[in-house]
Amino acid sequence: MKTIQQWLSEYGESHQDHTNKTIHWICVPSIFFSVVGLLYCIKLPLAISGMQLNVAIIVLALVTIYYFALSKTLWIGLFLFAVFCLWLCNLIENASFMQLWLFCVIVFVVAWIGQFYGHKIEGKKPSFFKDIQFLMIGPAWLMSFIYKKLGIGL
Repeated sequence: MKTIQQWLSEYGESHQDHTNKTIHWICVPSIFFSVVGLLYCIKLPLAISGMQLNVAIIVLALVTIYYFALSKTLWIGLFLFAVFCLWLCNLIENASFMQLWLFCVIVFVVAWIGQFYGHKIEGKKPSFFKDIQFLMIGPAWLMSFIYKKLGIGL
């Protein structure tokens, strides 16, 4: 298994252009959120402490384990972002201005258009074309910059 540093370094190779990086700061969290939102819409016939269980909670638990295996510190920030995404899904679902699944599909499509545009500017293919696991590394790559700014080691 690659170390977190190896994953981040390899991911960073196709993310050198300033515009592409900026686009990733918007689109990667948006895609993460939209996937969480779509999974959140799949309700399970089980409630825990009055909260209905959904597929997003189960998937995010597994994702958290994956991130923990990569980094004993970075997973915390990613877990907090995942919890924020769940909270935001709940907020949107209860606001009734638009169905959550539709909102998430729109965000997902627009964010992926942005990602591909960024890579067109960069002149390099997205990393996940090489290895699908890079879809999980994008959020970690961004979080690593936040950690660096805060002086937290990976």
